Amino acid sequence: MNNLREEINFSLWCDFIERDFLENEFQVLIENKIIQGATSNPDIFKNAIVTSGAYEQQISILQANSAKKIYEEICCSDIRRAAQILKPLHNKSTLDGFISLEVDPRLHNNIFKTLEEGKRLFNTIHHDNVMIKIPATPSGYPAMKYLTALGIPVNATLVFSPEQAIRCAEALNAGIIEGGKKAQSVISIFVSRLDKLLNDTLLSANLEKSKIGIINATKCYYEINKFNNSNIRTLFASTGVKDDDLPKSYYIDNLIFPNSVNTAPIQAIKDWNKNKIYSSSNMIEEEQCDAYFNTLNKKKINISSHYNKLLEDGLHAFKTSFDQLLNKIKL
Repeated sequence: MNNLREEINFSLWCDFIERDFLENEFQVLIENKIIQGATSNPDIFKNAIVTSGAYEQQISILQANSAKKIYEEICCSDIRRAAQILKPLHNKSTLDGFISLEVDPRLHNNIFKTLEEGKRLFNTIHHDNVMIKIPATPSGYPAMKYLTALGIPVNATLVFSPEQAIRCAEALNAGIIEGGKKAQSVISIFVSRLDKLLNDTLLSANLEKSKIGIINATKCYYEINKFNNSNIRTLFASTGVKDDDLPKSYYIDNLIFPNSVNTAPIQAIKDWNKNKIYSSSNMIEEEQCDAYFNTLNKKKINISSHYNKLLEDGLHAFKTSFDQLLNKIKL
């Protein structure tokens, strides 16, 4: 992994966080130079807090507070600890050593509240290697710009379409330039969910399954790179396989691109680390991506409607996880 980091500026992050994990396996993965960062989301925190006993004492102590206050105390503690562990990596390279925290997903339609919460969370954790995750929605784009203009690193999330990727890059590019090119940012392209949604449709149209996610993500990568801003990188997310016929590391093997990040589940990372499959020939040319989308149009497959469904489903899923978590922690 270290060679890929040096040769093509590719970083591998883990898409998982949990308190006991941070004090054990997380540090081993970093020490062995397997990962260079991490990401979280409301669903990851919900699963961690609900299934792990590591949070019970803190939840009990904080019961006099509101459910959201308890949640923020818990997640900020974990994110702060992850940032501390990752700090030596960040000190060596400002491209590495980041941990991401998402704003309240219920705020995705409110520019002002998203912006204010992003600033508050960043200042509360008080580590410069924390990225604030903002959903790629009409209200999210200006919030991304304002935060990066303030020098706050941003992870633009729930990106499914090239159009979303462009809108994110426009917002981040403007904010980074306005802020004196201080803030690093990533644009998180969700990959496997597109395959899961469209595999049956593609098979019925005599097209290969489990390909559109990678082709779509590659097209987004090309669009982001056209901004030629070294402070903006593509991050490939939603890289856990949802098809039993695929190897666990499928979405890592096929998305190792120059100047990019891949955040993946622990098992996918372990499987990839065994074989470390990498070939520059895996990268699809942009013209091939465009030709594929033309084929979809000819077969009357309306990809735009599927992008919209995935975004709405993603927003709903994160809000549901957030609400379930708040209900769980307020005893």
